[in-house]
Amino acid sequence: MKALIKKIISPFLKKASAIYLSKPREYTYKEIIVWVEPTVFPPFITFSTKLLLEFLETLSLKGKKMLELGCGCGIISILAAKKEGIVTATDINNTALEALKKNASNNKVSIEIIHSNLFENIQDKNFDFIVINPPYYPKNPNTIAEKAWFCGENFDYFENLFFQLPNFITSENSIFMILSEDCELEKIKAIALKNEIAFELLLEKKNIAEKNYIFKLQKLQLAR
Repeated sequence: MKALIKKIISPFLKKASAIYLSKPREYTYKEIIVWVEPTVFPPFITFSTKLLLEFLETLSLKGKKMLELGCGCGIISILAAKKEGIVTATDINNTALEALKKNASNNKVSIEIIHSNLFENIQDKNFDFIVINPPYYPKNPNTIAEKAWFCGENFDYFENLFFQLPNFITSENSIFMILSEDCELEKIKAIALKNEIAFELLLEKKNIAEKNYIFKLQKLQLAR
């Protein structure tokens, strides 16, 4: 039954995203207001962004360096900057980055914004926090908008991510990833393990539609 639901939900989300985001839409979290442009991941269709925002509010970010890898509309980065973090936001979608410049300005925060495919253009390796809300449906994306949803038939996104990530993990920093019960969690964990990365469950939350998990990612030798 779960597999059938996933088959129904995935194309539904894709279609809903395309229709609803055919024009810019406003998304609000407390006093933060951002505009979500067409082709950019729509945080109002899923629950992961809100859960990450709530989690981020529990962290002490003042003076800390944070990277949001794949920032979308950038509301996570904006909240971190409002908490006086030193924030870098990246995305592969130039539309998202141009919108983030405006969203950051409208919310009166300063964010370093970098176009990057994963860590490709990230020179600094000394972040205190890295936050990742990844695409996880196993299908090859055909457009820049689909890259927000699909990780590739062979989980190419995660293969590349976990190959690069060890260079950015230290004994002092924290890397957080949010995933849903709708993803193939064991497959993703297996790819991480192949690269000597362990998952530590920090938070599990279920709502009417799905269960979400926030994990801390660590090198195996640090997790022991």
